[in-house]
Amino acid sequence: MQRYVFSRIGQALLVLWLAFTVSFVLLQALPGDAVLIKFLSPELGLSPAQIAEIQAAYGSDTPVILQYFAAIANFVTGNFGYSVHAGVPVSQLLAANLPQTLRLATLGLTLALAIAVALAFLSTLTRFAFLRNALQALPALFISVPTFWLGIMLIQVFSFRLRLIPVINPSELQGLILPTITLAIPISAPLAQILMRNIDAALTQSYVEVARAKGASPAFVLWHHVARNAVLPTLTIAGILLGELLAGAVVTETVFGLNGIGGLTEQAVRSQDTAVLQAIVVLSAVVFVIANLVVDLLYPLFDPRLRTRQEVLA
Repeated sequence: MQRYVFSRIGQALLVLWLAFTVSFVLLQALPGDAVLIKFLSPELGLSPAQIAEIQAAYGSDTPVILQYFAAIANFVTGNFGYSVHAGVPVSQLLAANLPQTLRLATLGLTLALAIAVALAFLSTLTRFAFLRNALQALPALFISVPTFWLGIMLIQVFSFRLRLIPVINPSELQGLILPTITLAIPISAPLAQILMRNIDAALTQSYVEVARAKGASPAFVLWHHVARNAVLPTLTIAGILLGELLAGAVVTETVFGLNGIGGLTEQAVRSQDTAVLQAIVVLSAVVFVIANLVVDLLYPLFDPRLRTRQEVLA
């Protein structure tokens, strides 16, 4: 088991290093210098010597390879540099905007899992073929709906038509309802599709027939015998979809005007604030890697065959 854990941790660290390196190279390849873009404005009236001092303070006048190693050393110690646009440490900007995004992403993933489980279980337990077909068709509809369009439609229906959720000055809870639904519906589609497919496959196994022969009800068989085996591929997809979840959160925050990583990313792209963009990319990679690492470590808990195989290899 220890060998399995250390192997997965090593893979996670390698992915983080690759994400940092690729994002650094791509951001450095962008045309223009964020420092020059901001401080070369004639309105500021700065002399070339003063601009050179500012570049030296931000470290943008050193060779790229030295900037790379300096950035790695700083990131390891938790120093993400300074934002050229805001003039404050990047860690301060992340601390101010990250909680909103994490709250939205957590609620969105929770609701997406609930929707996926409900669709999969209801489509399996229903006795009506037309209802089963309708439930199984919903994920295809969910995944084809653009996030921004869904958010606008929810605002139009629930805020403007029904007047159930205010758009202007909502409470903290009211302000999260529509964004959470907007984020959860597209994410729930692939989860529901994978879960439905694996439930159908598990229902054909011999142990299910044995449980039914013993008089177990369909709900008991589904919950106690099928769900545990069907959930493993769903866990893998949930970890992979975390990247899409974060991307959807950025779009959703923009549609609903929320102060989170989405708004910070949009502002950083407009101003070419590479320090902020680099920190956001690495932060997203860290969240993605940790989620998939947790999924990898949960696999042996759900499947005893993996524990046995790891003990044999050890």
